[in-house]
Amino acid sequence: MTSPATTCPACGTRGTGRFCSNCGAAFGSTTCPGCGTTRDPAARFCPQCGRSAAGARSARPATPWIVAGIAGLAAAAALAWSIRGPGTPGPAPAAAEATLSAESPPDLSQMTPRERFDRLFNRIMTAAERGDTAEVGRFLPMATMAYQQLESRDADARYHMAMLSLQGGDTKAALAEADTIVAAAPRHLFAALIREAEAARRGDAAGVRRAREAFLSAYDGEIALERQEYAEHRAALERFRAEAPPR
Repeated sequence: MTSPATTCPACGTRGTGRFCSNCGAAFGSTTCPGCGTTRDPAARFCPQCGRSAAGARSARPATPWIVAGIAGLAAAAALAWSIRGPGTPGPAPAAAEATLSAESPPDLSQMTPRERFDRLFNRIMTAAERGDTAEVGRFLPMATMAYQQLESRDADARYHMAMLSLQGGDTKAALAEADTIVAAAPRHLFAALIREAEAARRGDAAGVRRAREAFLSAYDGEIALERQEYAEHRAALERFRAEAPPR
């Protein structure tokens, strides 16, 4: 039996299933997922605690530090598209956006948390690459929620979440992901990538240099370990190595 179409309380899109195919918000909720306050099903945000209908805190309007962050992360965004999750490296952002536009809206209710996270990551990085701060701010809370729902978080997922955190200006969260990666693998290349992107966002040339030197120092030994995430994204890592200054 086909479920009746429902209007999304967050973005107004009509659809079926448990979640909105456009923005990922849950259908039919009349209480705030954060504080339990009863709310109008059509409301986008809780009047008590500010959480969105999708379950994450509302995104504030784009501010100057977001705009500056996107400029400082241009190179990191391109690399993130090459290091984007399980499977082969994805298409360039512009090509990927054209593909997304041509596709029918995905049914997020049929996706695993990791599939939802990857889908939202791709959308945010595409928006960031073209300078769309409004879309970055809109979808970042949803991607964060999908990440929090993951049963396990490998180095690849942590790298992606760190890059998303930097897009939102949360350098502390990004560096925490790098620290977690290092706790499991002290010389992991993705940790150096995160730290390089964070330093670039702050305009810290010395920090960028240190991160790149750490990457180059660890590269040969780490690649020899044949980690799965390296094999999947070897071309992107080699490009980054070629762009880093010699030791």
